[in-house]
Amino acid sequence: MIIDLRSDTVTKPNKDMLEAMMQAKVGDDVYKEDETVNELETKIANMFGKSHGLFFPSGSMANQAAIKLHTNPGDQVICDKYAHIYNYEGGGASFNSGVSCKLIDGQRGMFTADQVDEAINPPDFYHSPLTKLVEIENTTNKGGGACWDFNEILKIKTIAKNNGLGYHLDGARLWNALVAKNETAKQYGDAFDTISVCLSKGLGCPIGSVLVGDKALMQNAMRIRKIFGGGMRQVGFLAAAGLYALDHNIERLKEDHLKAKELEFALNNGSFVKKVEPVETNIVIFELNKKYSENQFLKSLSDKKIKIIGMGSNKLRLVTHLDYSENQHDKVLNTLKKL
Repeated sequence: MIIDLRSDTVTKPNKDMLEAMMQAKVGDDVYKEDETVNELETKIANMFGKSHGLFFPSGSMANQAAIKLHTNPGDQVICDKYAHIYNYEGGGASFNSGVSCKLIDGQRGMFTADQVDEAINPPDFYHSPLTKLVEIENTTNKGGGACWDFNEILKIKTIAKNNGLGYHLDGARLWNALVAKNETAKQYGDAFDTISVCLSKGLGCPIGSVLVGDKALMQNAMRIRKIFGGGMRQVGFLAAAGLYALDHNIERLKEDHLKAKELEFALNNGSFVKKVEPVETNIVIFELNKKYSENQFLKSLSDKKIKIIGMGSNKLRLVTHLDYSENQHDKVLNTLKKL
């Protein structure tokens, strides 16, 4: 059996989730007649204290729609140099919305309110792009599943509001942050104008993200999703998986976090490891000593039927998830000890 720790997106629906999907009441979502997807959108919007939610086939599309809602071509988005919208969405911000990104040199994907203040272009200086949006990511992917300090989030909100800027959260793994920090969705809904949350990372769904916000912003979200090719029909079969996951798979994220901490401990005791990023949630990023090769290390684990991902520059990543069993975990820990 292959042990796949490349991402928490590799999970497959369990029997109960599949049963919930098969029992879904569906309709044509383009006409907003699919009652199951309507229920999912309303449920998540209510969790965050927002008036509207919209189901998307991917987190990237949800983020790209949010950027489009907040900006006009020629505008600029402030984000971290590690941001998913900059590194892993195919240049979509420039292609779809015609905007540029001003990158902040943060720590593990997180920056400060002071850095945001310094990054805002003077609105009357027509030589530079007009700053319109601040975007953050929680947890941070390239930052190793790190969680933001919520007080800093609120300070950034103040800077954004004082300068008339939108505030978007890429919350692909926000569920992990909520569990790890004992925070609430409503806290985040009060802080941000728009939030995207993923159902296929951590929660075990086969597909899907939801973008939430209030009416003034979200009234054009369906049009933008349509332009991006995201109009769907009987999508309730997928939405039912999301409803099941919200009821059954959030609290259990603690198990993934515990396994990740145990992997962090094992790696820190490995002679082949130069550094392990501090683990808060389900992502473990570590760097090999220079005398070891990233490709060699990946092959060594692959030969033992363990898959992780290489990030370049001798950095590697592994991600725990609900399909990663205790038996598999024991095998990985024993393998790391013997390397």
